[in-house]
Amino acid sequence: MKSVKIIKTVQKFPGGMMVIPLLLGCVVNTLFPGFLRIGGFTSALLSNSAASTFVALFIFCCGASINVRQIGKPFYKGGVLIVTKVGAGILIGTLVGKIFGPAGFLTITPLACIAALTNSNSVMYSILAQQYGEPTDVGAVSVLALKDGPFFTMIALGLTGMANIPFMSVVAVLIPLGLGMLLGNLDEDVRSMCEKGQPIIVPFNGFCLGAGMNLMDVVKAGIPGIILGLISLIVTGFICYWVYNLFFGRKKKTAVGFGCGNTAGNAVATPAAVAEADPTMAAIAPVATAQVAAACVITALLCPLVTAWLAKRLEAKEAAKNGGGKAPASA
Repeated sequence: MKSVKIIKTVQKFPGGMMVIPLLLGCVVNTLFPGFLRIGGFTSALLSNSAASTFVALFIFCCGASINVRQIGKPFYKGGVLIVTKVGAGILIGTLVGKIFGPAGFLTITPLACIAALTNSNSVMYSILAQQYGEPTDVGAVSVLALKDGPFFTMIALGLTGMANIPFMSVVAVLIPLGLGMLLGNLDEDVRSMCEKGQPIIVPFNGFCLGAGMNLMDVVKAGIPGIILGLISLIVTGFICYWVYNLFFGRKKKTAVGFGCGNTAGNAVATPAAVAEADPTMAAIAPVATAQVAAACVITALLCPLVTAWLAKRLEAKEAAKNGGGKAPASA
């Protein structure tokens, strides 16, 4: 029987090992939601409840793959990206709140803005970094993982007096990262094992995140949800792209920074988490949740495509420059 080239086919799509399973999970959850909740090993492996385990395992493996002797540059790159991404999201969300008030712009509330724009899919970023960057770009995910979940959203809202600040969220991220770094640097075999294990985590993580999304959420969120997704993609994506190249693209520009131009699936739970901490936000949490979910779906589809497009433009420009030909317009 002739072998079916599933992996090679999926890898032809930008970020396909993450995006294709995510879309499959989203479709299954939309059409057959009961299937993912039958319990037992099926739910443990494929339901959205397993996503946090896969993300934690991925963070552990990323930590194990970091050599403390070469820790400087990945942490520096991750620091630049996380400050840029989170800073842009907080700035946009704060401006929406100051100008339009709690009701927001076109029903896009400050809560939805900050939840969607300060958070991005670290696993998707790492896949794109592997494809279009270098090892230190991939290592930056160890810092970027800090923005996964509601922590920075709640800090931003807390600064305005709208929510409490869960400091333990930082500790919860740092423990698997630090444990991975410890074991990976104590034993090179642990580092090697974790580096080899990362690829298998990615598609399962993608499916589980997709299993927490519903295509109908895009419909429910309507135009505001689409606009929020495009802001996450275009505004924060290009800001991270430009800032990243400002710091690290002096010799050769890279499209890696745009890999942060998306909204992670775990951001969907952020409005509810904020509302639990601050009951006054409960009234707007459902609308914000639908909008954030729409942003997740839209950016999951478009972020890898735009990153691939930018990478090709940069390659063409570099080739034209080295070959003495006329370069295309700057990306």
